[in-house]
Amino acid sequence: MLPRAAAFLFPPSPSPSPSPIAPYSSSSSSCGSLRANAPAFAIADASSLLNLNRSKVHNGQNSVVSFVVGAVRCGKADLALEVAMAPRKMSLQGTLFKYGPQSVQVAFRTGDFKKQVIMLGGLTDGFFATEYVEPLAIALEAEKWSVVQPLLSSSYAGYGTSSLKQDCVELEQLISYLINEEDSQGVILVGHSTGCQDIVHFMRAGGSCSRAVRCAILQGPVSDREYRALLPDTASMIDLAESMIREGKGLDLMPREANPDAPITAYRYRSLSAYMGDDDMFSSDLTDEQLRVRLGHMSRIPCQVIFSMSDEYVPEYVNKPILVQRLCDAMGGAEKVTIAWGNHGLSNRVQEAVKAMVEFIRREWPKGWDDPWR
Repeated sequence: MLPRAAAFLFPPSPSPSPSPIAPYSSSSSSCGSLRANAPAFAIADASSLLNLNRSKVHNGQNSVVSFVVGAVRCGKADLALEVAMAPRKMSLQGTLFKYGPQSVQVAFRTGDFKKQVIMLGGLTDGFFATEYVEPLAIALEAEKWSVVQPLLSSSYAGYGTSSLKQDCVELEQLISYLINEEDSQGVILVGHSTGCQDIVHFMRAGGSCSRAVRCAILQGPVSDREYRALLPDTASMIDLAESMIREGKGLDLMPREANPDAPITAYRYRSLSAYMGDDDMFSSDLTDEQLRVRLGHMSRIPCQVIFSMSDEYVPEYVNKPILVQRLCDAMGGAEKVTIAWGNHGLSNRVQEAVKAMVEFIRREWPKGWDDPWR
C-alpha cells in the first residue's frame, strides 16, 4: 500500500558524495560572487566555478538548486540556467503522492511550493517523459515552482485503452488535489506530444479546475494521423475500427498488428489515425477554420508552442514553418518558438527547450493571485 504522500528519490540512488558547490549564502559579499566552501579551492567568480565543476554538478540535487538559487538572486539568470541544464543522471528528489482513487493515479512532485507546473507526456510516456524534465525541474525549483509529473491511466502502455476524455478527468482530479490539499495558487500545463492534445481537450471541456490554469506550453504538437498514414495497413485498419464502432464494439481491442506497441481499442485507433478523429488537432491538411474550431479556445490563456524543425514524427512533405504559424494563429496568437534541428523530444536541444520554457513562465505568470472561485 502506498501512503498518501511519501518522501521519495526517483529513481533510488546511493547517497551522493559531498558537492563542491556550496549552498548560497546571504552574506553581504555573496551577491558580488558565488563562493564554494570546498577545501581544495575557493573560487570567487561564478563562471570559473561552473567551468571547473561542470562535470561535478550532478553530485546532489540540493546543492545544484542552492547554486542556481544563488545565481538567480545575484542577477545571473543565464548562469543559473546553464548550471541547471548541465549533464546529470535522470534523478530527482521529491514527493510521490496519490491524487485519485485508482492505483495508477500517483504523481511525483519536486519542490514544495504553491505554484505547480504539470508535465504531461505523450504516448508510452510516464515519469521523465523527456530529457528536459530534470533540468526544467531544477531550474524552476530555484524560481520557487514545483514540477508535478502525474501518471494517468493512459501512461506507458495504457494509452491504447484510454482516451483524451479519460486523461482530462484524471487531470481534473490532480488539479483539484493540488488546490484542496496543497493550497495551490494555480498551475501551468506543459505538454509533450500527445500531452498537447490533453491540454487542448482539457481547456475545451472547461471543467471547474481549468480556471486554475494560468498558461500552457505545447512542445511537439504533431499529427498522429499524418505519421500513421505512412505506416503499412493503416487504411485497412481504420476501416476495421470504424466497422467495429458501428457494431457497438468501439471498446473492443483491435488485432495485435494494428498497434504492436500496446493493446488498442477500435475507438482509440480511429481517434489517433482517422481524419478528424478526437486526437486529430495538429494536422497540416486541416483548414484554417478547422484548426480555429479545434484550437481557438486556447486564446483564453497565454500559450507557447515549441516546434522542432527536425521532428521525426512530422512527414517530410509538411512545411513545418507554415504549419507552426498556422497553429499559433488558430490559438489566437500563441507565442511561437522554433528549434532548428530539434528532434521530437528535444533530447538534442535540451538547453534551448528549458530556456524558452523558463523565460515564458517568468514572463506570463500573473503578478499576484486572483482566486478564480471567488
